[in-house]
Amino acid sequence: MNQSKIEIINEQERNDNILNKYKVGMVSLGCDKNRVDSEIILGKMSDEYVITNDPKNADIIIVNTCGFIESAKQESIDTILEMADYKLNYKCKLLIATGCLTQRYGDELGKLIPEIDIMLGVNDYNKINELITDFIEGNKLASELLNYSDENINEGKRILTTQKESAYIRIAEGCNNFCTYCIIPKIRGKFRSRSMENIINEAKDLSENGVQEIILIAQDTTLYGNDIYGKKSLHLLLKELSKIEKIKWIRVLYCYPEEIYEELIDEIANNEKVVKYLDLPIQHISDKILKLMGRKTTKQDILNKINKLREKISDIVLRTTFIVGFPNEGEEEFNEIIDFVKEYKLEKVGVFTYSQEEDTPAAKMSGQVLEEIKKKREEQLMLVQRDISEEINKLKIGKIYDILVEGYDGNKYCGRSYEMAPNIDGNVFFESDKNINIGKFVKVKIVKNMDYDLVGVVVNEPCK
Repeated sequence: MNQSKIEIINEQERNDNILNKYKVGMVSLGCDKNRVDSEIILGKMSDEYVITNDPKNADIIIVNTCGFIESAKQESIDTILEMADYKLNYKCKLLIATGCLTQRYGDELGKLIPEIDIMLGVNDYNKINELITDFIEGNKLASELLNYSDENINEGKRILTTQKESAYIRIAEGCNNFCTYCIIPKIRGKFRSRSMENIINEAKDLSENGVQEIILIAQDTTLYGNDIYGKKSLHLLLKELSKIEKIKWIRVLYCYPEEIYEELIDEIANNEKVVKYLDLPIQHISDKILKLMGRKTTKQDILNKINKLREKISDIVLRTTFIVGFPNEGEEEFNEIIDFVKEYKLEKVGVFTYSQEEDTPAAKMSGQVLEEIKKKREEQLMLVQRDISEEINKLKIGKIYDILVEGYDGNKYCGRSYEMAPNIDGNVFFESDKNINIGKFVKVKIVKNMDYDLVGVVVNEPCK
């Protein structure tokens, strides 16, 4: 690894008027849970360093990596290599790699990319300022990965990297599911819930800084509280969060269907602030493949849960993801997904091809599916879902929605209804004769549909 010291910078920092502080740039890869880690890292550094959005202006660059599947690992490596070039071509003098890839492949990564000066695993972030100081003062060449503990939970001050009106809140860390295709339990450790008090205080702080939508995330949100309170407590958390006056929307992602329970369904149905939207990572619908995946559910259980959700929660929008090309998935098992999607018409569907990840049981299974077949199945399923999405969106014409305004491009505004999670579910585009502040809610009547997006016009009605 490199041995170098950061030179003192004598320039006035833009916007902050702070002298002699290093600028830190962050590149965050992977999932929303990784994004929260990135925001916590920036929060820990914000008192000592100046945060910049442009890595080209940064003296210290942090790449928070993803190591979930092969494509994400490659993206992480490519990004680290790109940032390593910034040492030669821009201001960077210290390159830090953090996150799931370093946790999983720390020693190998250090040998592969010696330009990395400091490496941190997924629970080492409280040490980052100390390690940087040691490096700057020349006391250490670089850190080694610190001792990992799956007792820790990354919490604390955050610097939001999302638009200020929405923010993710991680309510638990780790995972106990041990699905045969997934490496996350080995990287992130056992499932452990954050205290309700800490979550509520974080939500209050976010709301005081303009956040109106909070999005609850974890590897499995439905298990929240089971470890520290002795019972599933997501419904209780939702009830308490809804008491925060400035929070308008509460959205829940990553609810494994086998763990959804009656009190949770009732709370979603009856709590006005909890949007009628639920993310269910189904992954497959064939009993044969579900068993091979190590999922603790069956096709009939999934169907029963979807029917119950739709029966008890008016206008609920359901999102799911499927993995196609899992070992031993034949045409019969794949067609079960196609038939299910056509019959149940879930509003939002994402599709991934199976990635054969080392150190997982599925990687050693016989019956691995050829890549070209995986890709063909992905394309086929997405074409089916595109038609379903267009069909569903046609039914929205003439309806009026509360829209959270998120942007303006000089021609049209864009925003989201409760039916849309940020970055994955499309947008509502609309024009207005009056200026509308970003982050406000407006009433929009839908006048046109596209495959995944909607077009509307503002109506003069107050939002709830």
